[in-house]
Amino acid sequence: MRTSRNVERRTILKAAGATAATLGLAATTGCGGDSGTSSDGTVTIRYAWWGGEPRTIAMKKSIALFEKKYPKIKIKPEFTDYLAFWEKFQTQASGGNPPDVFQNAVTFLRKYDKRGVLMDLKTQADAGNLNLENFRNGVLANGQVDGKQIGIPVGANTMALVIDLNAFKKAGVEAKFGWTWDEYFAALQTIQDKLKIAGDTGYFTIMYLYDLYLRQNGKAFFTDSDLGFTEDDLTQWWEDGYKRVKSGLVTDPKKIEQVSPKSGLSAGLAASEFTWDNFSIRYQGEGESDYGLAPIPTTNGKDTGQYLGSLMLSAFSGTKHPKEVAQFIDFMVHDPEVGKIMGYDRGILPTTEQFDAFKPTDPNNKGVAAYEDEVAKAGVLGKITPHPSGADVIEAAFLRIGGEVAQGKTKPADAAKALFGEAKAAFAG
Repeated sequence: MRTSRNVERRTILKAAGATAATLGLAATTGCGGDSGTSSDGTVTIRYAWWGGEPRTIAMKKSIALFEKKYPKIKIKPEFTDYLAFWEKFQTQASGGNPPDVFQNAVTFLRKYDKRGVLMDLKTQADAGNLNLENFRNGVLANGQVDGKQIGIPVGANTMALVIDLNAFKKAGVEAKFGWTWDEYFAALQTIQDKLKIAGDTGYFTIMYLYDLYLRQNGKAFFTDSDLGFTEDDLTQWWEDGYKRVKSGLVTDPKKIEQVSPKSGLSAGLAASEFTWDNFSIRYQGEGESDYGLAPIPTTNGKDTGQYLGSLMLSAFSGTKHPKEVAQFIDFMVHDPEVGKIMGYDRGILPTTEQFDAFKPTDPNNKGVAAYEDEVAKAGVLGKITPHPSGADVIEAAFLRIGGEVAQGKTKPADAAKALFGEAKAAFAG
């Protein structure tokens, strides 16, 4: 992702430390209830998010700061893990009672905008209750759909390759900016030959990585309303992946299941794994080696297809307290003290006020910040691939069906056909 003279020197960035926050594994649920206004004019709004215990602790500290600044606005928290969050939200939205403010992601924007659940926050910006300035690297656009601002980023991240630094060094291979997919797989073959371990944990089941590969080749996983590739494209991707499982270059998925929830990389089953850069903090805590961030392989030696993704805050279109909701969102994305409290839990801080306020001291967060800085400076970042309504269903299907391919349960061509069938149903839903 880098074009500067320091590319070679800074290709691999140290990743250290671990927390359950990025994994979203710790489940802690809060109480529900309706928003309202008390007799003294105090307004209560519901705020829901997913994530682990460290995120919840930080979030409650941030809420306390907000309530101190706005004593007439009380925040009622609701929090759980990722899967439970969306199951609950689906029920709440169907019943017309979603939280006033909630954590969101690009996968769900069009789905719930289509259902009229999401507020266009430009109206509150125009009213002076929400500042849409000072967002870094164009990340504000991630929350825009059809001219509406229905999500406000609270963090930014991008796909990266996490590698076992010791394994790469022992095998005598190096991860370099601009390396091609052929060079990547050749490096993994060398690792397999010399160290007798797989090179990768299962790259071809990751939807967001396939999206980067498609973007490198002039396509994309999604268009505004459909899939942006063909069954033949996907068949080839999964055929290549399965061949590498059979050859041992990619870890046997049964072994991955045996060590779950630990990563196959940190369990020593492979030398590399693709994931979001801010998720890299998990590996040092889980594994016994040293891990670092390396560039995404390319098709042409330059373009990685990368973009900045982000978690966001969205608001319920039917909230009784739109002004207070906007003031809360504004505080959570711009207040410097909130930036210091949250750190990079949800990705690199999105606004200049918070980014400048938080100075990471641990090697992992420093490495993630440096990685994204280098990516931005390289000038290869594109706009995020649009996600049509139904994208969440397709993402889950891609992981599930890709896993069946990896285990040899489904032939790649049949799997691709099945994915397209499920996508058609998801888009129509």
